[in-house]
Amino acid sequence: MKLLLSTVVVCLILIGLVGMAARPPLIGSPAPEIALKDLQGQEVKLSDLHGKVVLLNFWATWCKPCKEEMPAMQVSYDKLRDKGLVVLAVNELEDAEKVAEHIKTHGHTFLVVMDHDNRVANRYGVVGLPASFLIDRQGIVREHIFGNLLTEERISELVRRYDTSPASVRR
Repeated sequence: MKLLLSTVVVCLILIGLVGMAARPPLIGSPAPEIALKDLQGQEVKLSDLHGKVVLLNFWATWCKPCKEEMPAMQVSYDKLRDKGLVVLAVNELEDAEKVAEHIKTHGHTFLVVMDHDNRVANRYGVVGLPASFLIDRQGIVREHIFGNLLTEERISELVRRYDTSPASVRR
């Protein structure tokens, strides 16, 4: 009886964990589609960014490390957007007005979309913030970075490593 009860408890815990977040996309596999609204209410799809190098970042305004890495994301976006870098910042579970105020206050100009129900974060296996993925021009996940602060140097290095187009980023 004890063994049966222990087995049931373990199964319930595992089911709960699986429900919290799916397995992250595997490096080398196609990135799961995203279709979320930006701060102006326009739908943004990851598939519409095909042909670009996408830094997909999951964040929240209450997350101190998220806020600390955003300036580096902005500088990288400013330097590399003409060469095909898109920063797609997915805000988790927050009010759009609060997020818009944060973005305006800090002068961020990269793309911000709202994941109000955490559906996309769950598809990407996000269980802690910040979490980022680098997606190449063919839509393939090349890196996932969980909890490490992104720096301008790290972003440039990742983009250089995985941008294999003729117009790739060079220093």
